Amino acid sequence: MILTSSPEDYMLPCLNKKLFGLDCLGCGIQRSLSLIFQGEFIAAFKMYPAIYTLILLVCFLIFNIFYKFKHDYKIKMGLIILNVLIIVVSYIIKITN
Repeated sequence: MILTSSPEDYMLPCLNKKLFGLDCLGCGIQRSLSLIFQGEFIAAFKMYPAIYTLILLVCFLIFNIFYKFKHDYKIKMGLIILNVLIIVVSYIIKITN
């Protein structure tokens, strides 16, 4: 007997979706990361459009812990605002379609 499991078997369920039946702003991020690790980059973007800018933000935040420079706050805030905009706009598009 061969046991096969997929990454989806270990993902956390969305509590908001279970309780209220509505997706939350973060729905799809786990599956999107899973798709990136599987090499499905376009599918990952379609699943959660903010995935690449979130990865960029996390990498910048980690880098900024070790290396400080003059305009790091402006870059950080710009990336945060960009991510919030992408997440909100993609969520509105998802719930209206």
